[in-house]
Amino acid sequence: MKVTHSLVLVVMAILEMSREDDGRIWGYALSKKSGVRSGVLYPQLDRMMTEGWLEDHWEDPAPDRKRPPRRYYTVTDEGRRSFGAIAHQARTEKRFAALAPVSPKWGIA
Repeated sequence: MKVTHSLVLVVMAILEMSREDDGRIWGYALSKKSGVRSGVLYPQLDRMMTEGWLEDHWEDPAPDRKRPPRRYYTVTDEGRRSFGAIAHQARTEKRFAALAPVSPKWGIA
């Protein structure tokens, strides 16, 4: 997969979010965390699933819930390895120097 600025932002957000809430990540929260709009995010998530980096599952529907069930994503072992390589690339390549997520505050340094 081509490593782009938006991919780096999504990967860094996934790495941070996967440490919270039992490792479950849902699209809307990921879009807000990464700053990547949904029209770019969801195709990336689909490609990540095709690569075997993510798995998905749906939240159980609840009749008392006023929203539709969420689609959650979890990172696979292959995904952790690939995301680590992308994070390393983002820290070392000048073209990603302006991206805040590659800083130590994201816990990736």
